[in-house]
Amino acid sequence: MPHSKQLRSGRFSELGRIYLLTATVDRREPVFADFRLGRLLAAELKTAHVDGIVNSLAWVVMPDHIHWLLVLQRGSLSALMRRVKGRSARQINPHIGHRGRLWQDGFHDRALRSEEDVLPVARYIVANPLRAGLVKRVGDYPLWDAVWL
Repeated sequence: MPHSKQLRSGRFSELGRIYLLTATVDRREPVFADFRLGRLLAAELKTAHVDGIVNSLAWVVMPDHIHWLLVLQRGSLSALMRRVKGRSARQINPHIGHRGRLWQDGFHDRALRSEEDVLPVARYIVANPLRAGLVKRVGDYPLWDAVWL
């Protein structure tokens, strides 16, 4: 992608900071429309949480991208996303008969400025399937989670 390098320039990872991360599947293929494959990605998000790299606050796996609200606990955003994208690709590619990259280069990150930003961003994340017309109620979509449940 021509703009993916721009997404990386000037990136700063601050431990303890809340971030909203977004990553997109290569060519926006709707890989995660298959619930089983979405669960494989969700397992990688959980592993990053269990391993103490992040504290996951909310996430949603959409058919062709993810949104993830987290507190960075260890390492850098770039290392985190390399890990999640690489491990998930190794898990998912055999199921779709694919070799090579699953994800677009880069990712988008936004550091939240204050605690007041957290709940509206979490609501935005979990309502994404509703806004996309995938479900009529947020609770009907199977690939999301939030700590406030």
